[in-house]
This record gives sequence, C-alpha cells and structure tokens, in this order.
Amino acid sequence: MTSRRESGKNDTDKDGTAGRRTGGRESKAERLARMHAEYDILREVYPEAYCALHFHNPFELLVATVLSAQTTDKRVNSVTPELFERYPDPAAMGGANPLDIEDIIHSVGFYHAKAEHLVGLSRMLVDDFQGTVPKTMEELTQLPGVGRKTANVVLGNAFRIPGFPVDTHVTRVTGRLRWRTDWRSTHPDPVKIEHEICDCFPPEDWTDLSHRLIFHGRQTCHARKPDCLNCPLSATCPSAGILD
Repeated sequence: MTSRRESGKNDTDKDGTAGRRTGGRESKAERLARMHAEYDILREVYPEAYCALHFHNPFELLVATVLSAQTTDKRVNSVTPELFERYPDPAAMGGANPLDIEDIIHSVGFYHAKAEHLVGLSRMLVDDFQGTVPKTMEELTQLPGVGRKTANVVLGNAFRIPGFPVDTHVTRVTGRLRWRTDWRSTHPDPVKIEHEICDCFPPEDWTDLSHRLIFHGRQTCHARKPDCLNCPLSATCPSAGILD
C-alpha cells in the first residue's frame, strides 16, 4: 500500500492546513462534511465501540471513572470487583476508612487522592442526593474528584443523557484530524474541545462519537507511532503520513 507521504497527497498550504485533493484551504463547510464522513467510517470500523469500564449501576460507573484518571481501564477493572464487593453502595463506601480503600486500589496510581475522593463523593451522595447518583452536569461536578469528563462518562453511559467525554485519545485524534480550530495548541482546553465538537454533531451522537474516537486512538492513532499506513481515515486525514 502506498502511503500519503509517498503519493504526495498530503500537501499543505503555507499556514499548515492540509489542502484537499482539489488544493487550497478547507472551508468550514468542507471541514464539517469531512468530519461527518469520517465519523461514518469510524462507525463502520468500530461497530462495537463502548465504555470499557465494567459497571452494573451508575454508582459503580462513577467510582470506576474517578479511578480511571491517569491509568488504564484494564487496570481499573482489575480492582473494582473487590472494591464493589466490600463497598457496594454510597453508604458503605462513605463509611469506609480511606486507608482500607487504598489497600484495594493502590495499583491504579494516585491511590491516596482517589481514595479520599471516593469516600468524600460517597458521603456527599448520601447527604445531598439521597444515596443516588445525580443526573446533571452541575450536580455531578459538585462531587469530590468529578470533573466534566467523568460527569460526561456517567451521563452518557449510565443515564443515556448526551455527553461528550474528552480524554487524551479524543484530544489527540481530533487534533490530528483538524476537527478543532486549536489543533496546533500544545495544551488544548478539554472544555473548549467538548463544546466545539458538540457544536458539529447532534446530541444523540456525542457519547457514541467519543467511544469511537477513543477506540481509534487506542487501536490505530497511537500517541507516538500512529499507524497511518493502515488507518481507515488516511485518505482524508490532514496528518496522515506526517507523523509516522
């Protein structure tokens, strides 16, 4: 297979924006059309993209997502069975000694802070939300250790409420695809990314789109050595062949 670098199809204009096959800069309308076409391809390539964290209820997903910061879902899934067996609900976890939780989750990294967050958010769920996980961004982000990414994961996967979680994979892939205007930034704002991408897709697609971008980032568009040669988006990706 011939790479885009070899074929010369990845020419860029003077401001670094990849030209389309017809040459020249890409208009906003062209970019939007490309985004939707690339999303259609991702849906075909990753038909079973899903949340990789194991959970049975909103509380378990909330806890697992808090634990997933700066570690892998596989690592989280290795510790949550014991954690949920000992502390199956907010009342039980809120009454736990953080040191006991640390003993269970120490392999996930940042376990001290995470244990404190889990006890704190569990107590808040009991005290302020009758022991249930709230269903709004505003309420979820009041909980210790819960930011917009975690809240969006819970909203989209536990409650089927539209949410677009932005993690490192989403940030990387949307930047390389030039889906966002700040693709050159070395420190992009996740909230800005969320809002900009959500403006381009209907709410019912947000969670699914995030899953597929994450799968693509894990399986093909790797951080250090993206597999551009075998990427299903290489024909239209502005970065194809530049990074490999």
